[in-house]
Amino acid sequence: QVQLVESGGGLVQAGGSLRLSCAASGRTFSRYAMGWFRQAPGKEREFVAAVSWNGGTTGYADSVKGRFTISRDNAKNTMYLQMNSLKPEDSAVYYCAVDTTSTGVRGLVSGKNDMNYWGKGTLVTVSS
Repeated sequence: QVQLVESGGGLVQAGGSLRLSCAASGRTFSRYAMGWFRQAPGKEREFVAAVSWNGGTTGYADSVKGRFTISRDNAKNTMYLQMNSLKPEDSAVYYCAVDTTSTGVRGLVSGKNDMNYWGKGTLVTVSS
């Protein structure tokens, strides 16, 4: 059974940092691009960041550029999102996903969100 499990969410003050992890089991995704998305209450799910199959290329939403860093460790079948300088507007449930149709980030950065594999999410709350 394929599973993506996010962890690392929590409550942090504005300006603080969190590191999210997305661990995959049941299948290796080392040949595919992966990404992070988030959904705040009352809002649609939005793209946050993406990483290519080998970690060599990344892409970010404008709202997180310079503050968030995405990475992956294929040996551990795990993807990460380092979030620094957090703002209250970053509060959301964060989801990871795998784009099994591509090795690169272009699709994810361009708005693709119909991936087959999603985690159940981890909640990030940033207090002001």
